[in-house]
Amino acid sequence: MQPTNGRFALLQHVGGGNLGDDATLDTVMQNIRRRRPNVVMAAFTANPNDTKERHRVPSYPIGTTPWVFGYVRATSKTSFKSALRALARKHRFLFCLPRLAYTLARIPKVLYSEMSFLIRSRRIISSFELLIISGGGQLTGWCGPWAFPYTLFKWVLLAKSARVKCLFLNVGAGPLSHPLSKCFVKRALSLADYVSFRDEQSQLLVSQIGFKGTGHVFPDCVYGRDVLPLDTRTPGRANQLVVGIAPMDYWGPRPREKNPAFYQCFIEKLATFGASLARNSYLLKLFGTDIGVDPLVINDLQLCLFKHHKVGVHGYKPARGVDDLLSNISAMDYVVTCRFHGVVFAHLLNKPVLALSPHPKVVTLMNDLGLSKYCLDIRTFDPDGLAETFASLVAGTSEIKAHMAAILAKYRSRLMRQFDELFADNRTSTGS
Repeated sequence: MQPTNGRFALLQHVGGGNLGDDATLDTVMQNIRRRRPNVVMAAFTANPNDTKERHRVPSYPIGTTPWVFGYVRATSKTSFKSALRALARKHRFLFCLPRLAYTLARIPKVLYSEMSFLIRSRRIISSFELLIISGGGQLTGWCGPWAFPYTLFKWVLLAKSARVKCLFLNVGAGPLSHPLSKCFVKRALSLADYVSFRDEQSQLLVSQIGFKGTGHVFPDCVYGRDVLPLDTRTPGRANQLVVGIAPMDYWGPRPREKNPAFYQCFIEKLATFGASLARNSYLLKLFGTDIGVDPLVINDLQLCLFKHHKVGVHGYKPARGVDDLLSNISAMDYVVTCRFHGVVFAHLLNKPVLALSPHPKVVTLMNDLGLSKYCLDIRTFDPDGLAETFASLVAGTSEIKAHMAAILAKYRSRLMRQFDELFADNRTSTGS
């Protein structure tokens, strides 16, 4: 791919507060600018206002309905809608005709809105040379085929119709269960000029759904981020080891409403583990890598620790951005996290990490790092087993840190080679 006008567009589902997504976008832009200092970049995201403010680039929407940043508490209106949906599910036959009438009445409006958006979007994308789709969890059927899968397919189709080249850069895949989701993803990848995945499991999955093109495997893009490991530990705590715990909203943006029994069990188990650390003289720090939804879960964990175990954990406030988050993690000695990029951030700073996995991608990453024995299932772990696993992590600290450092060096070397091949000044190669 030979460069023409030096205008690159980066597309990603970002803008809901997930700092792993923001770190991906930021890292890709950072590495492109290092190799192409005069390139003009813009972002196409799910929340262009947040993207423009956070990343300082022109930003455009990827769909007709933008994301809302952070946790939005249920209102009486949304509660009424939820109750109505529950009633409709219970009495499907009674509500089938009203539902059909409502759907048919909305179709013209939805089609007009989408067609208008596509026309505007094609006009915008046609001014670029290259469309780069990055971000780990892009190839997913989360929220159904008309969410991520359709969005990626339509943008690749728009770009190709305008003769704009397309790159899928180190993306993750799964879950993909709906036939239409598989079709959209397969077609989008088949139209692209270059495809790379962040792990072999993602590559295997898309081959199983019918993608026959060439795909490469490289580490997650965030491993290409420049990091200065600053230690900001609290004065007077030099001899007290700090454990960072990052819970997550595993059951959705309103976990207490969607699955209250499982959610409360998760919080209580994590609080029991945290209390055992406090009794063993560890200093607890709570943090989140998603500043949109994790604060609610962190607050619930704080309350449970104090109410049931008389353990106070103070000083938490959401990170302002990726650099702020990394600075916070840098002051920790160990990390216990549930999110994929929580593991990546700990690895970047060479902090021994224990993962409570909510998704196969976290298991895959921990396996690739040689840390599979420190990865537990978020649904089935128990506090005693978690405490034993953590004790094993502490006992092997020196070996684990040396091993993590060696893998990090290898990952960064591979990524630098990939970025050089794709974005060097004199060429943009499609080879690996």
